[in-house]
Amino acid sequence: MLLHIVARGKIGRGPEAELVQRYLKRISWPTSVTELPEGGRLPAAAEGSVTVVLDEKGEQIGSVAFSQRLARWRDDGRREARFLIGAADGWDEAARAGADLLLGFGKATWPHLLARAMLAEQLWRATSILANHPYHREG
Repeated sequence: MLLHIVARGKIGRGPEAELVQRYLKRISWPTSVTELPEGGRLPAAAEGSVTVVLDEKGEQIGSVAFSQRLARWRDDGRREARFLIGAADGWDEAARAGADLLLGFGKATWPHLLARAMLAEQLWRATSILANHPYHREG
């Protein structure tokens, strides 16, 4: 299953970009990043894809539960999991309503550059959990 991050705005070449790339390179699953301009339209979702919208009011799930969702989508034959990261105003109601999951990283509002890094880390963590890699430790 392709893990596809679709984000508004360009990350550039700063430390956030390096952090995102550090985690994405570790993931053994195929990954892709699409950057959209501020007013750019979302690319059409591939048939059989699942859409996750990052939203401050979204469901807050732990890393193990997140990995279990990825595994279920993969095992159900989903070809792509698209993770949408908005700019300052997030996504419109149509994008949010069409999501399979609204996902939140806590009650705080995070800048899109940090949200992208946090998502990349969680994708690495989830896939490492599924591979029985020792990266994740339960407290």
